[in-house]
Amino acid sequence: MQLIDIGANLTHESFHHDFDEVLARAQAQGVTRMVVTGASRDGSEHALQLAQRYPGRLYATAGVHPHHAIDYDDATDARLRELATQPQVRAVGETGLDYHRNYSPRDVQLEVFEKQLKIAADLGKPLFLHQRDAHADFIALLKRYRDRVPAAVVHCFTDTSEALRDYLALDCHIGITGWICDERRGLHLRELVREIPANRLMIETDAPYLLPRNVRPQPSHRRNEPMYLRHICQEIARDRGEAAEVTAAQSTATAEAFFGIEDE
Repeated sequence: MQLIDIGANLTHESFHHDFDEVLARAQAQGVTRMVVTGASRDGSEHALQLAQRYPGRLYATAGVHPHHAIDYDDATDARLRELATQPQVRAVGETGLDYHRNYSPRDVQLEVFEKQLKIAADLGKPLFLHQRDAHADFIALLKRYRDRVPAAVVHCFTDTSEALRDYLALDCHIGITGWICDERRGLHLRELVREIPANRLMIETDAPYLLPRNVRPQPSHRRNEPMYLRHICQEIARDRGEAAEVTAAQSTATAEAFFGIEDE
């Protein structure tokens, strides 16, 4: 089983002390490649550095998460454009809207989201997207740019069946995390995951967040890491009514095509 974790926040400080061990544990579980999420200007720089340090194993995205939209300025926009031209950077993002916490004002989030949509459109890069409690504004803005970018993935999808259908109608990919393992708030995903075409489904951990609640044994530190992608794959496969090897092969092929790493 060969897996690709399309969303791992490996720049997080919790990984600093045992980074190589984290990669080794992932490798032992068949997670051979990972895409390191860039969620701020500094985080995107660090993600690129990691991808450069581990060629063929790590790739990167470059973007500013809506939580950090208030920090986005002209210098950030210029630097993201530069980062997005690097061969290790395979998508623009994490970008989008988050009205759940509103760490940045909504009007600022919308402005910064559109600026990053323009970067992806200008450079012909895929989008790595975040949306929480903002579907109407998110889909309206995305529709204006969708035909100008080669591909887009709605990362860590946790939304409704209506939202899923809207994304699939825009030919978006869908990223599923360990949220599906949460019996308190992820049960609906066990039904919805059956509706995602195999060539639109990708899987991710969003490590160090979203440790699957039903993984055993539970680590005492509660940190999620890419090694648990195998468990997430097995859960998704069960819900889709297919063998885990099938889910793994299809999601890996889809991720290879999306991020342009099929020949590496």
